[in-house]
Amino acid sequence: MRLFAAVLPPADAVAELGTAVDGLRGMPVPAQQPLRWTDPSGWHFTLAFYGEVAEDAVPELSARLERAARRTDPFPLSLHGGGRFGDRALWVGAAGDVRALRLLAERALAAGRRAGVAREEHRAYRPHLTLARASGDTDLAPYAAALDGFAGRDWTVAELCLVRSRLPVSGVAGERPRYEVVERWPLGGPRVEGD
Repeated sequence: MRLFAAVLPPADAVAELGTAVDGLRGMPVPAQQPLRWTDPSGWHFTLAFYGEVAEDAVPELSARLERAARRTDPFPLSLHGGGRFGDRALWVGAAGDVRALRLLAERALAAGRRAGVAREEHRAYRPHLTLARASGDTDLAPYAAALDGFAGRDWTVAELCLVRSRLPVSGVAGERPRYEVVERWPLGGPRVEGD
């Protein structure tokens, strides 16, 4: 199964960001490919991407992620500002205790390495929540600039989630990946059963 560790923003923070994104969707896109907007129900901060993980490796990964969550205290965060990765992805960033978010990402990546499932190389973690993807010939700068002033409300990151990504298989245009929480752990506390 295709897995990653993530922090999920609460529903009211997602709704607040959704209002800002609705404004972006109305921006003119002259002579460019349309953006592929991500579904708000799947908005998340990826902490560590594990890729395809054998089912028999999930218990070890889960145990290590539980330890990572237990060692991390809850912390404040908000959705804030915007940016882009070249002409490929538009994102919203984070404000608040970004240092704690980075530490949790390092711990989630280390959990994957120790469980033998990490597949990404170690690089500086840049917290972002992907809003849209482009084919490569769309100028995302105006969209990122429009998000510069976005400042969502503060919320408390209180759990670490292990999420399964189900990629589209139907071949239907516009189909998006589906995400399901496999397990979740409270930060600084004992394990909570998954969904």
